[in-house]
Amino acid sequence: MEYVNVLVAAAGSWFFGAVWYMTLSKPWREASGIECDENGKPKGGGSPMPFVLSAICMILVAGLMRHIFARAGITGIGEGLVNGGAIGLLFIAPWTMIDNAYGMRPFRLTLIDGGYAVIGCAIIGTILTLF
Repeated sequence: MEYVNVLVAAAGSWFFGAVWYMTLSKPWREASGIECDENGKPKGGGSPMPFVLSAICMILVAGLMRHIFARAGITGIGEGLVNGGAIGLLFIAPWTMIDNAYGMRPFRLTLIDGGYAVIGCAIIGTILTLF
């Protein structure tokens, strides 16, 4: 059952990420400095690899969160939400900020990517504690 739980949690966060980045695509492209063509699409885009890699990474994050939650005795939905969000806020978002700061990227990019980390991890944590 844990494998299904991890896969469902990963899928929930991955699908949220699709909505998040579709909604924020223009500010994200501007902040990340990605060059676009005359139609506003990223130049050289179209490869499915980022989508595949992000799905694999969501499975890894959800799997480790399931392990941490099991060891810590986190079972309630509220606990999953808060602890998942805390992992995004206090582990992933700071690392993203460091990468963006050294890359001299705008702080706006950190807010967009860090926001996804926080909400995406909160979604994973919530789903992991549902069943």
